[in-house]
Amino acid sequence: MIQIKKRSPIHFKAGIEKTEERGRWTVVLAYKDEGPGPYLVDLSHKTRWDLQDKNLSGFNPLGREVPVAPGACHLQDGTLIYRMNRTQAVIWQLNAAAAEMPGESAYTNVSDVSVGLALFGRNALAVVEKLCALDFHDPRQKPPFLLQGPFSHIPCHLVLMERGQGHDGALLLTCSRGYADSMAHAILDAGDEFGLRAAGEQRFNDWLERLSGHQRQVDR
Repeated sequence: MIQIKKRSPIHFKAGIEKTEERGRWTVVLAYKDEGPGPYLVDLSHKTRWDLQDKNLSGFNPLGREVPVAPGACHLQDGTLIYRMNRTQAVIWQLNAAAAEMPGESAYTNVSDVSVGLALFGRNALAVVEKLCALDFHDPRQKPPFLLQGPFSHIPCHLVLMERGQGHDGALLLTCSRGYADSMAHAILDAGDEFGLRAAGEQRFNDWLERLSGHQRQVDR
């Protein structure tokens, strides 16, 4: 039996240092000479579900509540859930292992029709400002929160995950798969003056673990 391999629509020019076979994906864990950051990581292999129903409060994806207000986000144990509008939410599994999608017709797996990227580290938000006019520095908004709009002129879901000193921070974005490679290289071009480089999943995992650990301390 032939097993179909899945490939990311993004092709970084950096040399690959380490990979891992995971399901039908070859996941890049590290690139050569990733530098001190900021980093851009391809998350296209991470599972994303779209949830649509007129009564979202009746759903508990992976045992978690759907945020009530549009733009609100919940991050717990590597699962990000964000509310888009009255009838729609997205579940993004950021950990390595993905759960099986529930059988209800309200769920749709959108992993193969969209692309996911993470931009994080020092001066990450300075890169964002070059490509997007949305206000990620609004003090009334506490990360994580969702903004929807154009990023490099492309309709995107944009989740600000972290906002540090100055322009340090972290942004997750997803858009239509057809824009994937152009989007990634537009970000790299915009971030060249700040030393932005492609990085493997291990950089993202380390960042996510640090963020999750900080969140657990805050919640105590």
